[in-house]
Amino acid sequence: MIRVMLVDDQELLRAGFRMVLGAQPDLQVVAEAADGAEALERLATTEVDVVLMDVRMPRMDGVEATARIDGPKVLILTTFDLDEYAYAAIKAGASGFLLKDVPPADLVAAIRAVHGGDAVMAPSTLRRMFDRFAAQLPTEKLPPASGLTPREQEVLLMVARGLSNLEIAAALEVAEATVKTHLGRILAKLELRDRAQVVVYAYEAGLVVPSYRPNG
Repeated sequence: MIRVMLVDDQELLRAGFRMVLGAQPDLQVVAEAADGAEALERLATTEVDVVLMDVRMPRMDGVEATARIDGPKVLILTTFDLDEYAYAAIKAGASGFLLKDVPPADLVAAIRAVHGGDAVMAPSTLRRMFDRFAAQLPTEKLPPASGLTPREQEVLLMVARGLSNLEIAAALEVAEATVKTHLGRILAKLELRDRAQVVVYAYEAGLVVPSYRPNG
């Protein structure tokens, strides 16, 4: 059972999330809070695995609260698709960044992914982040591509486009565990640490060409 805390200053939204998560056999909402300060108070007395955290809240916002949380994974949920929120959330230690209009099935999958140690991000935000910064990243420490099978190359490109393991599994019609195995082999062969470095590698190697969109 994955224990979840809902942190949002809008009670109606918390009720909606509670209904969605309550329908899942492996998810349980164990606590709620209306702002970051209250969330920290609840965490002091409640065992929580994943925190769904809003950004804009009174008293203490979600980014500051995330920086003070030690232990539970934090998945940021915000109405605003602004890059500065995503950067701040990642710097604060969040494991994911999604918009509140995310489909229920994707939200549930994201909670499971974050709980399992993966990172998730809204595709639109991830695309802008790498479009903006890929050309500025250093290349001298990236090893040359070698030894990847055709399927591993396919998985690498999908990761570079921001797809989650679950989305890749669906696209390739394989089990999610199979995608994790492929990703593990990619990391080992390319001497990379995590999926974020896989994305950087793909851009720097010219496997994915960033498309700069000033208004995007």
